[in-house]
Amino acid sequence: MPKKLYLETFGCQMNVLDSELVLGQLRAQGFESTEERDQADVVIYNTCSVREHAEQKVWSRLGELRETKREKPDLIIGVIGCMAEREGKSIFQRFPHVDILCGPGELDKLPRMVHNAVVTSPSVVGETLVSPSLNSRETEDDTSVAPTKGRQVALMGATSRRSSTLAAAEDTLELLDLSRSVSASDEVSQAYVRITRGCNKFCTYCVVPYTRGLEVHRPPQNIIDEVRKLVDAGTREVTLLGQTINHYNYRHGDGRTTSFAELLYEIHEAMPDLPRLRFVTSFPRDFSDEALQAMRDCKRICRYLHVPAQHGNDRILKLMNRGYTVAEYTDFLGRARAYMPDISVASDFIVGFPTETDAEFQQTMDLVKRCRFKNSFIFKYSPRPGTTAIDRFVDDVPEDVKRRRNNDLLAVQQQICGETSREMIGQTVEVMVEGESKLVSRHAAALSRIELGWEKRAEQQALPDDSERQTQLVGRTRGDLVVCFQGSLSLKGQILDVQVTDARGMTLFAQPVSEPALA
Repeated sequence: MPKKLYLETFGCQMNVLDSELVLGQLRAQGFESTEERDQADVVIYNTCSVREHAEQKVWSRLGELRETKREKPDLIIGVIGCMAEREGKSIFQRFPHVDILCGPGELDKLPRMVHNAVVTSPSVVGETLVSPSLNSRETEDDTSVAPTKGRQVALMGATSRRSSTLAAAEDTLELLDLSRSVSASDEVSQAYVRITRGCNKFCTYCVVPYTRGLEVHRPPQNIIDEVRKLVDAGTREVTLLGQTINHYNYRHGDGRTTSFAELLYEIHEAMPDLPRLRFVTSFPRDFSDEALQAMRDCKRICRYLHVPAQHGNDRILKLMNRGYTVAEYTDFLGRARAYMPDISVASDFIVGFPTETDAEFQQTMDLVKRCRFKNSFIFKYSPRPGTTAIDRFVDDVPEDVKRRRNNDLLAVQQQICGETSREMIGQTVEVMVEGESKLVSRHAAALSRIELGWEKRAEQQALPDDSERQTQLVGRTRGDLVVCFQGSLSLKGQILDVQVTDARGMTLFAQPVSEPALA
């Protein structure tokens, strides 16, 4: 019988992609994925360290598995991703039932680690099989947290993170992306493709450069080949991923370079059958006019930008080490809208950063009002272990003040969303259907089946095809606006035109006016 694998993902799109790649490799080894944790032989959590809330969820999940491990001693438990890298082998001390730790910079090793763990089993005496380096909290000769027998560790470590070369990175993690597999059962209408790894910005509040390493840019032909593989499998929307994606600048062996703008043009021209190409996340500084021109000139590149501003005050931006001023941010936004008046822009903001005053917070409110973002992801500042800010600044803004500022900024953004959404009423927009709306209660759908007597007649006749059941669907425009409308589940993955009939907050409601576009 194939071993069953339960994989749960926390955090950003990069983690979602990592999970997809890892899952593909493990399936190739014969593992069968399951959505039921209790049925799994292997449980893996792909973790995030950017927000405390995401970490707390993982701690809770691991605590829940303590008793399960006692009852099923051969159960393999793995922690991968940013928490594994940041916390290191201290996780073993806190949760002795964990078997595998693997940081995001070592995920190419995970399939072998899982295979070895299953073959040897924690209940069988075995030695650590993979332990190339230690994490940033440990020195290379630290033996205070020696691996327990049977456990496996793969972490980048501070030394290897700073000394690793581009060639070495391509030889390891690049193989993980290149080995991407797509099975017939996969939902591939939308897909992520990584173009860069890591980050060089070192914003004082952020752990990403320490957990994912410094920037590495993938060869453009490898990216194009991966996109082509997905398009051939039926993908209709590709989202390119990078922590600071517009910094993409690949240097070829002959000295030539491929810029982000050139990469966009190359992918667009090489994939005429790809209806939609988008990318996240952009950094405000160094976003070239050439890249904006590529977005304008290439009709299948979505006119959408996610460009975190983080704050509306220059002093706070400097404390954050963001590397730009408010004027430079608004200048970039002005250039983008001059090239594409219909462009949709989203942003991120942190409120309550150390020493932030009421007047400085008001400047963030003013920036949101001026820029009129499609939406903003707004967070209260919380000190993150491993960041510069936790050592350099005192977290001196009271929690109740953070909460008030967070709610005030959310209210402003929600008002803007409501106004811009209502402006869309009557317009016809193109949407990509993502599936059933979360607003639809599956419980209510089940009750409907009972009322219709479908279950009672199941033995006498086949149930209707569920894909043709009329329900509320959700789709997204090219500008990343969320649209709900009635239709059958068979429309999932299709592109069609709908007319907006109503708007509530950030959600548009519509009715279809066209048949799905042909692939």
